[in-house]
Amino acid sequence: MKKYFLYVTFIIILFLIAYLLFWPVPIRPVAWEAPEAPGYIAPHEINNKLAELKIIDLGVEEGPEHIVIGKDGKLYTTVVSGNILRMNPDGTNQEVFTNTGGRVLGFDFDARGNMIAADAVKGLLSISRDKQITILTDKVYTDPIRYADAVVVARNGKIYFSDASRRFAPKDWGGTFEASILDIMEQSSTGRILEYDPAKKITRVVAKGFSFANGVALSRDEQWLFVSETGKYRIWKISVNLRDLDIANPSRLARVIFENLPGYPDNLMRGLDGKIWVGLVKPRNPAADKMMPNPFQRKLSLRLPRALWPVPNAYSHVFAFTEDGTVVADLQDPKGAYPEATGVTETKDRLYIQSLHAKGLGWLAK
Repeated sequence: MKKYFLYVTFIIILFLIAYLLFWPVPIRPVAWEAPEAPGYIAPHEINNKLAELKIIDLGVEEGPEHIVIGKDGKLYTTVVSGNILRMNPDGTNQEVFTNTGGRVLGFDFDARGNMIAADAVKGLLSISRDKQITILTDKVYTDPIRYADAVVVARNGKIYFSDASRRFAPKDWGGTFEASILDIMEQSSTGRILEYDPAKKITRVVAKGFSFANGVALSRDEQWLFVSETGKYRIWKISVNLRDLDIANPSRLARVIFENLPGYPDNLMRGLDGKIWVGLVKPRNPAADKMMPNPFQRKLSLRLPRALWPVPNAYSHVFAFTEDGTVVADLQDPKGAYPEATGVTETKDRLYIQSLHAKGLGWLAK
């Protein structure tokens, strides 16, 4: 009996070793040397300015990922269910504006009042005021747009948006959060910034090579784009006139204005008085950083139960900066009561805090 028990134990151990070493995983990891995390030092010293958020109840909905005040004065937000909600700025008179059948992340409004939406499943959409949905583009020539993420509309009508990953489409990998983890764990840097010209109906690549291309905001003169590169803790400033630039190649028209941030930068939103707001959706994870130079360790981690994946703890953090890269505001809640803050929508009397998975819509009076 003892020999049988030892034999079964040996077989189980052998099976576990084989599983950990050889079980297929979806990523093809690329070695990357993550910079040592700076911690929460100036201008990001620890504070509790987000600890007293007021919450607008969204009922059964959660995850107000992106918030925009529309031309009709209403507050619009996207939620995990796929709905786009519309309400008064104080949260009253909530209604479902529409549901695209996909998952809208970022959106903006064009000069005619159409909602221009980056749908992570369907591509770049136009949603009219009477809720008619049109796909503007879902490919670059013949190359599919797999993960439309953030979008901004210029005064000349051109639309700039991020295709976060050419490797992991949310519709194929369990959703937007799951696909983002896979892309960042892989570090193949296939994210790109695209331009769609509605007059010509042409989609082109502005720049590529981003490790999960995320938030996008225009400069005041609309000659530059600010871009969050989530997977490498960076924010870029790139020219709108670039054409298919690989950011791995030096260019005076593409430069990093923030690097080695203490968290993963997400949405970028223009605020008042020249500010641009960014949310650090998660803090840095030392275990994840240490795995980056070692592709095998990252494969191994994905063979473990999901609870053991190197996903950082909750920590609420947003900050604002000017176009020259000066931090002018920093708000945090180390307890992460309002989890995964993706960005900020600023009005003259409120800051609305965007979130990936929060159960309500957070806001602060100014």
